[in-house]
Amino acid sequence: MANSKIVLFDLPSRKPNHAWSLNTWKTRLVLNYKGIDYETEWLEYPDIKPRLLPHFPNNKEFTVPTVKFPDGTYIMDSWAIAQEIEKQHPLPSLHLESPLRQQYMDLLGKVFGGLRPEYILRVPNVLLNEVNHEYWHATRSASVGMPLEKYVQENSGKKAYEAAAPHLQSITAMLKENDKGIFFLGDTLSFVDIIHAGFLIMFRKLGDDVYQQVLEATGDAETHLKFLEAMKPWTERDDY
Repeated sequence: MANSKIVLFDLPSRKPNHAWSLNTWKTRLVLNYKGIDYETEWLEYPDIKPRLLPHFPNNKEFTVPTVKFPDGTYIMDSWAIAQEIEKQHPLPSLHLESPLRQQYMDLLGKVFGGLRPEYILRVPNVLLNEVNHEYWHATRSASVGMPLEKYVQENSGKKAYEAAAPHLQSITAMLKENDKGIFFLGDTLSFVDIIHAGFLIMFRKLGDDVYQQVLEATGDAETHLKFLEAMKPWTERDDY
């Protein structure tokens, strides 16, 4: 008998297991917000390609989130997944057409660029199971062009938050622009809110010291804390 549920492929954390990745949170929050029945299949980094290769034989890269729909269709990438889910389950709307999404994503890319020295070692050291460490160090060392310990030693600390702060403050301005409610569109939740919630959750998972410095760098921590509290009905399901 075919599985009537969507299957979400997500990255586990150390015990007790909770979702932590911004990218997979995007899809998890879409499913939670729309009230769609789903189950999670947890994949460690080395297991992603072997599990997904048969369903994407022409792909060179294999990532999560990926979902398997009840009809057996597999879709990879949070944006492609959101578009398909919106098509199949149009209500409540994710307002994918909002121009704020691309504006936010452009800023978020710069935020992650600035904060990379603060999270690149904390992810394996705080969140990932041991089986992932070799993969993480190999791929991330290649991306920064040096061993991660050296990269962090040379670039982490105050200057990382200072590099991210202008872009975080621009996000704060976006979030406060519509005064009709707590969300980016005021009183209407959209996909931009889902991305931002995933970002805040990821850095909260990395440790309170990092999280508090990120909040401080936004220029208005209270706005983001109130926002995340408003997202709580959809962020609570994070371990199944």
